[in-house]
Amino acid sequence: MKIGVIGGTGGQGLGIATRFAQAGEEIIIGSRTLEKAQVGVDKVKELLGDIKNVRAATNQDAAKESDVLILTVPLAAQKDTLLSIKEGATGKPLLDATGPLMSAIGGSATQCMLLPEGSAAQRAQTILPAAKVICAFNNISQTWWMQLDEPIDCDCLICGDDKDAKAMVTPLIEMVPGIKVVDCGALERASIIEKITPLLIGLNIRNKCQFGGIRITGLDKGRVC
Repeated sequence: MKIGVIGGTGGQGLGIATRFAQAGEEIIIGSRTLEKAQVGVDKVKELLGDIKNVRAATNQDAAKESDVLILTVPLAAQKDTLLSIKEGATGKPLLDATGPLMSAIGGSATQCMLLPEGSAAQRAQTILPAAKVICAFNNISQTWWMQLDEPIDCDCLICGDDKDAKAMVTPLIEMVPGIKVVDCGALERASIIEKITPLLIGLNIRNKCQFGGIRITGLDKGRVC
């Protein structure tokens, strides 16, 4: 399966790309320019060796050539980036990791911005109505992605309106050691999931840590009468 990491040259995007490349998936790192994307590919190869399953492309080409898309851009770049991949994203699962933090407008990263659409993921679905948008990865610390010798001690909370798309990406996400996917329901739940991000950032700051995450427990106990 080809995974396109759209805007994949920042810390989060490179971490995600590296982990999935490490798991053996074919990765296309996208950026606004091919040159910038290639810099990202070179960084992944520095970490994993001269592997053959990661390559560079523009965001548009990465979207067209991939089976699953992962959006890893700041909120300020979300709309323009999504519009640039509109054709290639049609009919495909798009995992949106955008964090609507107040830091996007000069505020604090420990506060969540209220968007007219309800959440960043819902905003993505409005911009790309033909894509299968799934809110994902918001609650996994960027630092965890780069600890390549350790399993990630965090669940991945997801939500989306297309059940088949969620079923498709769940085993893919769980290829990363340590991650368990928790399906939280419809895309309208994204506003709740996204608000966990500033909470975790605040906890990390308070505890002088970079690994704070979240686990959902007890779901395997089934119904108790």
